[in-house]
Amino acid sequence: MNGLIGKKIGMTSVFSEDGKNVACTVVEALPNIVTQVKDVDTDGYSALQLGYGSAKVKNTTKPMLMHFEKAGTTPKAKLVEFRDCSIQKGLGEEVSIGDVFEVGDVVNAIGTSKGKGFQGVVKRHGFKGVNDATHGQHNRQRAPGSIGAASYPARVFKGMRMGGRDGGRRVKLKNLKVLKVLEEKNLILLSGAIPGHKGSIVIIEK
Repeated sequence: MNGLIGKKIGMTSVFSEDGKNVACTVVEALPNIVTQVKDVDTDGYSALQLGYGSAKVKNTTKPMLMHFEKAGTTPKAKLVEFRDCSIQKGLGEEVSIGDVFEVGDVVNAIGTSKGKGFQGVVKRHGFKGVNDATHGQHNRQRAPGSIGAASYPARVFKGMRMGGRDGGRRVKLKNLKVLKVLEEKNLILLSGAIPGHKGSIVIIEK
């Protein structure tokens, strides 16, 4: 699977060939550096490890510093493996947008969704709440209701849908279309929205 690591810039819209205004997300994918090449003989599987962004030397462990030194590059902020990658690149070489994507490709985008903080069951799980407010209900419209715990089981089952922290999780969106590839600006335009805030790391795989 081929792919790149990029940064979400924001959203805009472009006109398609049939004249429709299509919402799209702009991703800046600066050239990724090949930090490791894995093969079946030594690692048991074939993969290409790419590095993106820059990290401070003082915040990088010594084993990772040696890892980057072997690839002949500076410490990277994000490392991602792409298994069974068909891109023919060697250690320390750059992988750019033009090496991976073309207009019309269908790709998957992986990002970390925006954190929503502590949320109730209506927003977090889509509960409708207690709608019949006329029958003795007072300030209970968005309450979860009974969770079923009594003398048995005398505890709350794991996975119970209740209030809690929402968002901030890894989300994968499939079948996004590549609308434009601006190779000279290291930009790629994908149809629809991608999880995460502006400036967040995004993994695009094909």
